[in-house]
Amino acid sequence: MKKSRHSIRKNTLSPWGFLSPWIIGFIFFTGGPIIISFILSLTRWNLLGDPQFVGLENYRQLFSGNSDFLNTLRITFLFTFINVIVTVSASLFLAVLLNFKVKLIGIFQFFYFVPAVMPSVVMTSCFRLMFNSQLGIVNYMLSTLGIDPPNWFGHPQLIWVVVGMMSIFTFSTGQMMLIFSSSLKEVPVELYEAAHLDGANAWKRFTNITLSSISPILLFNVVVATVNSFNGAFTILYPLTGGGPGNATRVLSLLIYDRAFRQFNMGMASALAFIMFIIVALVSLIQFKVSNKKVHYG
Repeated sequence: MKKSRHSIRKNTLSPWGFLSPWIIGFIFFTGGPIIISFILSLTRWNLLGDPQFVGLENYRQLFSGNSDFLNTLRITFLFTFINVIVTVSASLFLAVLLNFKVKLIGIFQFFYFVPAVMPSVVMTSCFRLMFNSQLGIVNYMLSTLGIDPPNWFGHPQLIWVVVGMMSIFTFSTGQMMLIFSSSLKEVPVELYEAAHLDGANAWKRFTNITLSSISPILLFNVVVATVNSFNGAFTILYPLTGGGPGNATRVLSLLIYDRAFRQFNMGMASALAFIMFIIVALVSLIQFKVSNKKVHYG
């Protein structure tokens, strides 16, 4: 009896032992900072004196008519939408190409993935030079075609073209490409052969077989891309546009940086960070709920 109880206790504690590194890391590096951020959001603090408790005053100011928070929130959702669509589509397209049986496919995979491991600062510097209105190769090619070259970084709408193209060359795209490539290899070939015999064209085979078979992986990559778009926007937009022109690309992460390290208003910055955490959690939850009927796990 004692041996049986000892065995049960051991079998119960073993999984928690394996999970303990993640649990400890989550408490100290994720859960703890979130709680502290919420506490600081209820204060006014400039990093010099003691935090002064102000309750929900920071949140009231953010949602007041005089705040630019709502416009920043709209821009954040716009960036997230563009970034998710571009990165997921590009990674899936590259993964499909990598699954064609051609020679030297490993070399193609290497070159497809190289931009993803480049530091974001390096990539943004390359894009700033490429789209430079005076020296950029993009405007030079447009001028040779007889097209008046625009000022990409000075136009509130055209800057999103640069941001969208920059989104392709991020770590998320390369990472998702490898995940998609692995999942595509698991799709049964017999399904494609049967669909081909039934007269289905390539597009119907892709939408009805490929996307249906990899729908769990597609959902996973969409959720990851969404979270990365909120959390990683700073590393792309700060060196690329600095939030400009004007405030056309100033997302929540840039506003948090401005309030925290330029205005030294840590209470307001913490309120913004906590709001972004709530938004990311709600958006992810909605994505899972909406996809319940469209994702096939069988």
